[in-house]
Amino acid sequence: MADGCRFLSDMAAIILAISRCISRANLRFTVNHARAMRIAEIMNDFRSLQYYLAAIHVNPLAEDYYLEGYSLIRACIAEGQAVLANSYTNAAAHPSGDEEAEKSQLKLIIVDASVRRFLCQRAYMRAVAAQRWANARTQILGGHRPHAGNLHQLQQLDAQLRTELGAITDGHVLDTLQSHDVAQGKFIDDDPSLEILLQQIQFRQ
Repeated sequence: MADGCRFLSDMAAIILAISRCISRANLRFTVNHARAMRIAEIMNDFRSLQYYLAAIHVNPLAEDYYLEGYSLIRACIAEGQAVLANSYTNAAAHPSGDEEAEKSQLKLIIVDASVRRFLCQRAYMRAVAAQRWANARTQILGGHRPHAGNLHQLQQLDAQLRTELGAITDGHVLDTLQSHDVAQGKFIDDDPSLEILLQQIQFRQ
């Protein structure tokens, strides 16, 4: 958690330093201003997703602890925490008024922030599907243990979860984020493509 707080602090400091340099160099609104604002927007989404993931709570019985849905929820929450804990390593120094250096720095941060947001969005969507499964399972059981009378319903529920998870493709996750961004009229010209996002994720593993 300390690493995650340091990451958020580093991002805020970098954006502030670059914004000050931009303001001193040019009082008119520039594309670099838009890039700095875009980083703030993406990081705000990322922060919200962290809160949403942290708010998901399930308390399975000991004998149900390793069922698919409960295991998935724990894995998604752990993934969100891991994304937060990863530090940002691309900023050795703040640009000092050089517009091209600022542009390069900002674009690097946009990619990094976008990767984090994407990973958290994917984890959250999967966790929500698993939480629906958990809630439906609790309703089916009605305080009792599984038995022959509800076995078919539970099997159908498991199959439904797998179907929902299969629909949460990487492309669907990015489409969800982009649709929201476009609807809000946000500047997304420098947002990375799915191919770049997946390359970055693979590189970091």
